[in-house]
Amino acid sequence: MTFMTQDERRRYLIQALLAERADGEKIAVPRSASDQRALLRALMNVRPPAPVAPEALAVQDAYLAERLRERGGAVDAAALPPVDAADPALSRVALWRGDITLLAADAIVNAANSQMLGCFVPGHHCIDNAIHTYAGMQLRLDCARLMEAQGHEEPTGQVKATPAHNLPSGLVFHTVGPIVRDSRPTPRDEVLLARCYRACLAEATRRGLKTLAFCCISTGIFGFPQEEATRIALDAVLEHLTHTDHRLKVIFDVFLPSDECIYQELLDGARTARRRA
Repeated sequence: MTFMTQDERRRYLIQALLAERADGEKIAVPRSASDQRALLRALMNVRPPAPVAPEALAVQDAYLAERLRERGGAVDAAALPPVDAADPALSRVALWRGDITLLAADAIVNAANSQMLGCFVPGHHCIDNAIHTYAGMQLRLDCARLMEAQGHEEPTGQVKATPAHNLPSGLVFHTVGPIVRDSRPTPRDEVLLARCYRACLAEATRRGLKTLAFCCISTGIFGFPQEEATRIALDAVLEHLTHTDHRLKVIFDVFLPSDECIYQELLDGARTARRRA
């Protein structure tokens, strides 16, 4: 294709997605770049997993590569500072607050739902929506093929891996966490959440990965209290790094300052406890 500016790519993609829709002619394209970005994201979010023309995919890939640069560029997960350089396990644990779609890790973990097709709510601020938005339309197609082959919804506590496409990571690990009622996890909820972390860790080890970035699985709209979820995550990760995989580095990615404080406090406690042991 001939050279296109980022504005031209964005408008091209909007028009291509509107042309697929029965109501496309009724949707007005806003003038500002920020509003156009929001519309494009919404159109991508609601698009079913149908084949995409190669030309549109090429424009999308170029657009998302430039969006990555515009959003600050990739962050090297391997270079993030460890929690405790002197501890065999905690030297391979890092805490980072930021957008997981910017992390250049061997794999990042997506908190998926049981349909495993991504979030269809336009512009929703969940991790599933963000990952599918910046990975591109190929990711939903990959997930649809996996689910069609499986023939049923994804059970809680397992993991499926897909390419990350336009994300700076290599793979996306999709796992479905438990949904907690009234912010009161049951013992089974706790077991299932731990199973999510262990399944992802085992898959990373099986594949020989060096870096794996976790989001906060099942917190947010799934209702798992953050502090309890963090304890479960730390226990699963430290057990795996201590007894199973001595090469893997795990990054706990958080987005909110409050989540960062909870992780920092519990990591400090784990560091103190391990030094006394």
